[in-house]
Amino acid sequence: MLAATQLRPGMVVKFNNELHTVFSMVHRTPGNLRGFVQVKMRNLRNGSQIEHRFASEDKIEKIALDDQEMEYLYDDGEMYYFMNTETFEQIGFTEEILGDAVKYLIPNLKINIEFYEGRAVGVELPPSVPMKVMETEPGLKGATVSNVGKPAKMETGLIVQVPAFINEGETIMVSTSEGAYMQRA
Repeated sequence: MLAATQLRPGMVVKFNNELHTVFSMVHRTPGNLRGFVQVKMRNLRNGSQIEHRFASEDKIEKIALDDQEMEYLYDDGEMYYFMNTETFEQIGFTEEILGDAVKYLIPNLKINIEFYEGRAVGVELPPSVPMKVMETEPGLKGATVSNVGKPAKMETGLIVQVPAFINEGETIMVSTSEGAYMQRA
């Protein structure tokens, strides 16, 4: 059990008999009142976001998840199939479990899938993913300094703002936390 003040973004906790991932935490101590912790959490079962105010001394149960490295293989429209890199066992997951991670899934991408009591509850993506630009406006010659962006459609359907000098067919690095262009790959 953790005190509410020990919560940190990325932790998985049990709250109201459901698993939640903490993604924002602010400890406040107003002048004449007792301190409290304002926490934003995402429910791992249904993806809903909640905000809750804990007293500083409240105790919250921290959950330890089992991580397994998996390699993304393909999808059939309903399920996304991964291979365990140690046992070579193939497992399918729905878009509901993967959430926003489906926007970054390219073949052979290695990710960590988090399990709780044998059930997949979350996905941990690498910080950045190389993606091929499928559609964008033609690049401008000499547009290497300007910070003007243009939309580009990636191989997974994700739309990313890219610099004017990026052309179709190029591979770029995309940040998985922000969904933004980082650099050429």
